[in-house]
Parts: sequence; C-alpha cells; structure tokens
Amino acid sequence: MITTGLLGGSFNPAHGGHRAISLNAIDALGLDELWWLVSPGNPLKPAKGMAPLPARLGSAQQAARRSPVRATAIEVELGTRYTVDTLKKLVRRYPNRQFIWIMGADNLVQLPRWRDWRGIARLMPIAIVARPGYNGRTHAAKAMGWLRRFVRPADQKCRWTDWRPPALVFLRFSPDVRSATAIRQANPRWFESYAGRAMRDPVTHSRLAMDERNEIA
Repeated sequence: MITTGLLGGSFNPAHGGHRAISLNAIDALGLDELWWLVSPGNPLKPAKGMAPLPARLGSAQQAARRSPVRATAIEVELGTRYTVDTLKKLVRRYPNRQFIWIMGADNLVQLPRWRDWRGIARLMPIAIVARPGYNGRTHAAKAMGWLRRFVRPADQKCRWTDWRPPALVFLRFSPDVRSATAIRQANPRWFESYAGRAMRDPVTHSRLAMDERNEIA
C-alpha cells in the first residue's frame, strides 16, 4: 500500500506555507506521497476573486516542485464537488493506496457545514494541523462533540495505517503566517502569468490550460 495524504483547498494561489505544512505532515505521518486536491470550486467560498483553475493548479505545481507533493485537479475528472464524494471515489479508484485526510484546525469550525462530514470521518483517518488562532478545540465545539471520542494520542501518529476510522490525530508544527490572501492583495493579477500555459496533471496525466482571456481552454 502506498501511504498518501490528501490536502484539499482552493490554492488561490499556493504558497510556501502549504508546502511547509505538507512536508511536515509527510515526515510526521511517514507518508510516501501527499496530494494537493486543487478544488474546481469550493461550495463554501464565493466565486468572486477565485482565479481560474489552471492558474491555481500551476501555482500549486510550482510550490510543490522537487518534493513528494503532487498537485492535482482530479476532481474535474471525477466530476465531484463535495469532499465526501471525492474521497469515496478516490478510495475505489486507488485500492493500492492508503489515504489519510489532512486539514487545518480552522476547518474544524466549519466542518459541520460540510456535506456528510461524519461520512468523511468514517472513510479514512483524519490529521488536524494546528493553525494560529484556531488551536483551541473549543473553537470547533460542535464538530468535536462527535469527534473527540475518536482522537488518538499524537505520539501514536505513525501508526495511523493500523487505525480503523473514525480516527483523529492532532499535529502541531511551527506556525507559518504566510497566506494566499496576502499574496492576492500584493498582486491581484498574479494568475495572468499562467495564461497560455498547459498544466499537466501528475495524477490524472491530463492537461489543463488557460487562454489569454483567463478562461479554461
């Protein structure tokens, strides 16, 4: 089995903070690979201000270069919009991989708004990465009201492949203050540098391109 972490997000754009968290998670959990699932569109985020998918995928591939991280837009091929549906299809499609879902502690706050969030926990183990301002579990009281019974000791994190889901472990790394919001504020048109470039997806091997009008070609 190939141990594979899954980290979803809009990556608008991807940056060094994503890379640092991912490399730390790979080391902490003993992963063979980690996939960035670059979302075609997050149902909980406004479409306004969201760069075209090829540009976001391109930024993710650039941030992930020379590492065991693979940036993919596989949800386009799977035809899924919600995380639970994506994970179900990945489990069926890749029986030779053992997956663990990785998410920031800030997502625990909105987790009860996700479609069938308990179903996500039943599909595979979950690793929660501490985030500044969200590290207290009281911030996510509603989600933790159900999840706390499945929390595993952090010193057993390398044994996650033996866990039967639901299973949850908290990871704590050095804080990284870099953010996509700050990058967009500094350069609102950052995505234009990817116009006319075709991005090859390392997981699906398909190509995604953006034309000069910043639309998917």
